[in-house]
Amino acid sequence: MTNFNRQTSNRQTSSWQTSPRWRGITRPYTQHDVNRLRGSFQIEHTLARHGAERLWNMLQDKAESFVPALGAMTGNQAVQQVKAGLKAIYVSGWQVAADANNAGQMYPDQSLYPADSVPNLVRRINQALMRADQIHHAEGHNGTNWFAPLIADAEAGFGGNLNAFELMKAMIEAGAACVHFEDQLSSAKKCGHMGGKVLVPTTEAIQKLVAARLAADVMGVPTLIMARTDADSANLLTSDVDPRDREFVTGERTVEGFYYIEGGLQIAVARAIAYAPYADILWCETSKPDLEEAREFAECVHEVYPGKLLAYNCSPSFNWKKNLDDATIASFQHELASMGYKFQFVTLAGFHALNLAMFELARGYKQAGMSAYSRLQEKEFLREQQVGYEAVKHQRFVGTGYFDAVQQVITSGTTSTMALEGSTEEAQFSDVIDQLAVPGNGHAITNPMAMGDPLFMDPSLTDRSFTDPALMAPCWEASDELMPSGD
Repeated sequence: MTNFNRQTSNRQTSSWQTSPRWRGITRPYTQHDVNRLRGSFQIEHTLARHGAERLWNMLQDKAESFVPALGAMTGNQAVQQVKAGLKAIYVSGWQVAADANNAGQMYPDQSLYPADSVPNLVRRINQALMRADQIHHAEGHNGTNWFAPLIADAEAGFGGNLNAFELMKAMIEAGAACVHFEDQLSSAKKCGHMGGKVLVPTTEAIQKLVAARLAADVMGVPTLIMARTDADSANLLTSDVDPRDREFVTGERTVEGFYYIEGGLQIAVARAIAYAPYADILWCETSKPDLEEAREFAECVHEVYPGKLLAYNCSPSFNWKKNLDDATIASFQHELASMGYKFQFVTLAGFHALNLAMFELARGYKQAGMSAYSRLQEKEFLREQQVGYEAVKHQRFVGTGYFDAVQQVITSGTTSTMALEGSTEEAQFSDVIDQLAVPGNGHAITNPMAMGDPLFMDPSLTDRSFTDPALMAPCWEASDELMPSGD
């Protein structure tokens, strides 16, 4: 072993034994095993390390009751989330299947896409965040930590233990801070809110978690591992080889040879408790937003493992208004936080936001042409003025000014091909904020109603837009400060 690796190994061994970071974590292997598998040269994975350490600190912070996140399916969505103030980003396999996979296909959430698709989206998001950081730093604006931790979906590992090991390595190379694995059969994997889910034995799910931990240790990064169980709504199991599973087996078999099981909270709790020593965070996928069910799960886990971190999917698959009243929806996440659910996220937020926004624009554009697009632009100007939204100046947003600065340095300031200088954006957008406040000019918002939602409707439909719930509901909350009082 090289002297460098010997020193690294000694630090890592000491950390496993003494650091609060590893309290309660079981490794069924030794430091010698890690050293043997690591290779002679230790490669640094800076983004993954920074994200993992930052996420762990946030989850331990008593001043914050929980860490909220939304699913992003593009780099730009991630940049907007950080700009809006979110401190973590969820990278959903469902969204990758739908519209962000390497096959270029639109798939359901059934592990149909290439296994490196989520790592590639993680890399793409990190590169977008890196560009945002470069742009702002070059402009002298350093008040934002753009490198939000990415919590990434490894599904059921896309195969056996070795597949999980390699996938975890790919996630770390891409810069993921936390990776979650679920206890379904990878070849029959389904979205947690689909039917036909097949669980693997508890021991097999644990081995996937061990594989992920080993991969992180080999790469020298304290990546968080989240164990998800889909047992609450599953009713099939591949094998009854694990004694811990047998009490839930009905004795019947399917035509494929799977065992029928009694799904529900009891088996979900049993599995979460079994996974707890091998994971940093536990997640039970649920069928509806139910505080009492969440409380029972948390209490059962914490009775055995006090203080164990929990995660909750505030899923778009739930019909929130159908299940809960407005007051309960408003307090839902804080109630969860009081139970120990420190990470709470909306998995498919990017998918739904992208689709609804484009549908509303397209519908308005069909009806009103450029008037619809102009109203979208006016709302962008207003958001720039109110809360610092930046994408309205799209040339600057993607880095034109940054690369002008690069060109200036290369040419010692003699270049005549600056892209942003003399651009349409510079000429027409530089004073928009000032113009917004001046009545009667081209950018003054003379009719706040026109800025409401639906944003892009024909002006002739404005009155109906604010009285017809079918038209109003999808976007209302995003612009409620612009709504007339009483509506």
